[in-house]
Amino acid sequence: MALSDADVQKQIKHMMAFIEQEANEKAEEIDAKAEEEFNIEKGRLVQQQRLKIMEYYEKKEKQVELQKKIQSSNMLNQARLKVLKVREDHVRNVLDEARKRLAEVPNNKELYSELLVTLIVQALFQLVEPQVTLRVRQADKGLVEGLLSKAQASYKAKISKDLQLKVDNENFLPAETCGGVDLVAAKGRIKICNTLESRLELIAQQLLPQIRTALFGRNPNRKFTD
Repeated sequence: MALSDADVQKQIKHMMAFIEQEANEKAEEIDAKAEEEFNIEKGRLVQQQRLKIMEYYEKKEKQVELQKKIQSSNMLNQARLKVLKVREDHVRNVLDEARKRLAEVPNNKELYSELLVTLIVQALFQLVEPQVTLRVRQADKGLVEGLLSKAQASYKAKISKDLQLKVDNENFLPAETCGGVDLVAAKGRIKICNTLESRLELIAQQLLPQIRTALFGRNPNRKFTD
């Protein structure tokens, strides 16, 4: 049975509608898949960049923390150095005050005379030389000359050896010296300094840990005090 033109047109329209529907469904499927892939890729890129940003700021944070530690350490060291300087200045002031008091010792002639004899005899025991020259302050020349026989007798009583003592009349200790003596022997090759300043310096070095402890208390970080 032959189809009429109307039937042919109807079937053609029906086929076209079916093809169009298939095309639309395929297009929607492609769009949905593309949207899904886009969201997946977008999520991956966002996560990737987020991790990079997090790593960047974590690195920056560590750098800042390290810088803070370095700065804190530097400031702490500077503070410690300032404390040490203040303490050393204080110790120096104490020693300067001691030197000022030493300068007053020669004012007490009796005490100073006994001290001079002791200083001379102590140095003689170190020298053990038969001939010794004393260098003193010019102001002490007469006083020391009057003490030579006493010093010689004290030396001989303990070591049973004679010696000749004389005061140097040309070379004197500086006038600003607090007092005491220098002993010279063996034609100037041997010299012992026994001035009041040298004795103070020696005692200060030996007692420096005790001086610091007395002024500032015991240092808990110090195991030995020598």
